[in-house]
Amino acid sequence: MDLFEHQAKELFAEYGVPVPTGKVAHTPEEARAIAADLFAAGSRKVVVKAQVKTGGRGKAGGVKLADTADEAQSLAEQILGMDIKGHTVHKVLVEAGSAIAEEYYFSFLLDRANRTFLSICSAEGGMDIEEVAATDPAAVAKVLIAPIAGVDRAKAREIAQAGNLPEKALDGAAELIERLWAVFTDEDATLVEVNPLILTADGEVWALDGKVTLDENAAFRQPEHADLADEKTTDPLEARAKDKDLNYVKLDGSVGIIGNGAGLVMSTLDVVAYAGERHGGQKPANFLDIGGGASAEVMANGLEIVLSDPSVKSVFVNVFGGITACDAVANGIVSAYRLLADRGETVDRPLVVRLDGNNAELGRQILDDASLPGVRRVDTMDEAAEKAAELAAAGA
Repeated sequence: MDLFEHQAKELFAEYGVPVPTGKVAHTPEEARAIAADLFAAGSRKVVVKAQVKTGGRGKAGGVKLADTADEAQSLAEQILGMDIKGHTVHKVLVEAGSAIAEEYYFSFLLDRANRTFLSICSAEGGMDIEEVAATDPAAVAKVLIAPIAGVDRAKAREIAQAGNLPEKALDGAAELIERLWAVFTDEDATLVEVNPLILTADGEVWALDGKVTLDENAAFRQPEHADLADEKTTDPLEARAKDKDLNYVKLDGSVGIIGNGAGLVMSTLDVVAYAGERHGGQKPANFLDIGGGASAEVMANGLEIVLSDPSVKSVFVNVFGGITACDAVANGIVSAYRLLADRGETVDRPLVVRLDGNNAELGRQILDDASLPGVRRVDTMDEAAEKAAELAAAGA
């Protein structure tokens, strides 16, 4: 789960990470009132920042400086409702302007390839870190973190030095990095990023921005994270799928995808996208992993969610029988049709099914004998992807 900037900063503040003073406004009038309080407290400028879960807000005009409370209100009127890379701005963060002397970059993230944690630090902050790494790799330090040893003050200082932060910023940066490590580990995050990390005119090191991604797999031990979810930015189908304990992600295509195992589903997305190029640019409409169990109820719930998306014109069920045999999957599909019919729902779009692996022949025979309306059984993944894309194009 990605957090808004203001949520990340609120979390940082709980761990003693210095951040600018600010509050969230949902209306221009609220923005004016917050700005007035900040000016009364001594701020010379305030910043009005769009709160969306994407980058590039500044370039899109979603971050503006105001010299008066009236100007802050006017800017909020311009920013609220703005579309930034497909994200609608529903709220803004109004915070005190900062006297920036220098800008740096810092992050902790999960290094999946090396199965450990990684810190990235650079004296070149305030810009796209990928661009910096591409044009000047030596300017970006990547320091592996041993999970058991973690990050103490000495390690934090080592990271800051590796990133070529100047001597005048090392003490403040080391303290802040140590506290960010506490955020990263205590909150079960997969990413904690600050860009820019700033050195103020007074010689202090602050987090001027904040990006945090929390591991939803750790939600069972972080119940308070549920309060951080934002219903306005959650796709309703994804919310319904989550209620049914389904691993579902909405995409923008026309071919519904159901598979067992994340790796197989990812491969299915690729072959469908490739086949779709030959059929008018058809693309996958979703990621849906039903896991190792394909009971009738799980399959019915999966079909219900996928078919609830009006953009879906065909469905590709791709299953490799392992612990769960293909005959069980086939029986699940047959029973799913019955369960959906009992719910007053019908499968009104073509269903392409590919079964392989344990008891594949038996599973195929079960589907053939059932003669379910709209079901096309195909033996190979490439052929099934081709058929699903073809049917989606015909139904478009």
